[in-house]
Amino acid sequence: MVNVGYHTAKIQGKFNRSLYKAALSLIVGIPIKQTRQVPISVYALSCERDLPEQVASIRSFIRHVGIPHTFTVVSDGSYTDSSCNLLRRIHPCVQVILLQNFLRTDLPQCVLDYAQLHPMGKKLSALMSIPINGTTIYTDSDILFFPGGVDLINLSKSDDKYSLYLPDCSSSLDERIIYDDSEKSNSVNGGFILFRHEFDWSFAIERLANLQENPTYFTEQTIVHLTMHHNQGKPLCSKKYVLNVEDQFIYPDKFASHKNALRHYVSDVRHKFWFNVGI
Repeated sequence: MVNVGYHTAKIQGKFNRSLYKAALSLIVGIPIKQTRQVPISVYALSCERDLPEQVASIRSFIRHVGIPHTFTVVSDGSYTDSSCNLLRRIHPCVQVILLQNFLRTDLPQCVLDYAQLHPMGKKLSALMSIPINGTTIYTDSDILFFPGGVDLINLSKSDDKYSLYLPDCSSSLDERIIYDDSEKSNSVNGGFILFRHEFDWSFAIERLANLQENPTYFTEQTIVHLTMHHNQGKPLCSKKYVLNVEDQFIYPDKFASHKNALRHYVSDVRHKFWFNVGI
């Protein structure tokens, strides 16, 4: 039997995205009603393909959380000049920088090799290059923020020294660099990280360097997972910071709520991102 709700949701999401994409040049010129300044620096790595998602994500952060010190979009190199200028028009806090100009000069060779081989290697190199000065957030472009995102302001002012991660709803790990089954627990999703200090990446990067085969899509997330736990990171509340695909095969978005801080619309539910985008 055809799942009408699921297929209707996919069609609706695709249609909504097409309308948003067509209106991008107008949307970025619409002022965001927000004056609250928040003591947070935000970074995102994205590409030309995800320009509509990136615009919507930035606008949702500013609208519901506040105006960060900076919201830096790190381009993987595919953004055109016009797209970079469009992103900057969203708000004065938005800046765009090429990945090659953003990377630290002392990244391990195995990370640079991974970045040449796979897009997720580029993400790893960007994560390792983020300067941590006070509360710093990394967010993927397919994350929308909701009114509950004001919770991030409280977290930014907390004296807690531990960084925070978005719990994953499944174990998506490269088991070639997992050396013990106990390391699989409390899965970390690399799509949203709240840094409170510089990470020691060496524990996981040593495993990448020792990998005999090529790293793959989930190698990056596994390195983030191992590194987060090695640095005593703590999970965000999964009821407020949502990564859940239980509603994949029904029409409505069960996890879009004013009480929530954000939802990560991973590929299984990406179409639902476009159910909840405000201008």
